[in-house]
Amino acid sequence: MLKPLPIFDPREVPVVHGLAGDGLRPPAADRLTPQGLRQLFASPPAWTPELLQEKKFADRAPAQAAVLLPLVMREQLMLILTQRTRHLSTHSGQIALPGGKLDATDASATAAALRETHEEIGLPPERVEVLGTLPVYVTGTAFTVTPVVGLVRPGFALQPNPHEVDDVFEVPLVYLMNPLHHRRHAWTYEGVVREWYSMPYQDGAQERFIWGATAGMLRNFYRMLSA
Repeated sequence: MLKPLPIFDPREVPVVHGLAGDGLRPPAADRLTPQGLRQLFASPPAWTPELLQEKKFADRAPAQAAVLLPLVMREQLMLILTQRTRHLSTHSGQIALPGGKLDATDASATAAALRETHEEIGLPPERVEVLGTLPVYVTGTAFTVTPVVGLVRPGFALQPNPHEVDDVFEVPLVYLMNPLHHRRHAWTYEGVVREWYSMPYQDGAQERFIWGATAGMLRNFYRMLSA
């Protein structure tokens, strides 16, 4: 049986210097536009995801899940993220992409991502133009997650589910896709080295500490956009 990880503050885990942004460049500016993303997913480049599976740290049955990368078409593309409530059984209190487990009634991972996003934050599926998916990402809690990328037409009013979501906010895609804002952390516990990315974002007076699986999937998105 796996020994559960102790409660820790990921902000205090040391950054591994020289591994995140060295020699890497932001994607071309035209790729960070709605039309650029449409073209990218219509004719994907050859690229290799950097992160596919975390080291397991929970004894639970594997489950299929899907998340949405909802990119709102404002003056610049903005990614909607959530702050999970602290009483949830997994990834409590963390910043996350909206989404959740696949149901037996879901026709696909994309359908699950749209349904879960609607249930979680009230974003109507009809406002989302689905572009495609990123490679699946397996979390340390045994979720096999399909990230779905979609463009969102503005003019919606979100209604977060208070049981699951403490807060909803937006971060500029150009910020998240700049490797200078990516940090890689390493932590050794019980003889196992665990590594993850973080992408801290200063949202006014509040720091949004994006890390773990969410940052890992965003790092893969960066790899696709910069290929």
